[in-house]
Amino acid sequence: MKKIVVIALGALVLVACSEKTEYEQAVLEDMQGEKDVKDYNLSPETMARCVVDLSSHNMPGVLAFDPKRRSAYRSYTKMLTLSKAENPEEVLNELRAEFGSPKELADAHANYTESMMNCFASLIMTTEEEAKEAE
Repeated sequence: MKKIVVIALGALVLVACSEKTEYEQAVLEDMQGEKDVKDYNLSPETMARCVVDLSSHNMPGVLAFDPKRRSAYRSYTKMLTLSKAENPEEVLNELRAEFGSPKELADAHANYTESMMNCFASLIMTTEEEAKEAE
């Protein structure tokens, strides 16, 4: 019986990790195209990790394998890839339904944007401090 529980729990964690990984990949693609990342010579990978970490703090659910958190990762990924959708209007309507309302969708977008701005500020400050120390 214990083996079944361990196997089920392991499968659940793997599924949760794949949803978070898809979200991280979508954020990384967004950061690779972000002009400010290039202008400030920031690492897109570092920015992506930072944005994922910060935005995850304000997502529903507690742990990565929590069903609410898994759903949030899927919805955030869909939100970030909206511009690539064949029918963006349809996907936008799906996102409104997934988040619960247009306001909740706007809040999720604000969470992502705020996380990105906080990461920019933090990483730029760190880069400036490292440059001063090198002098």
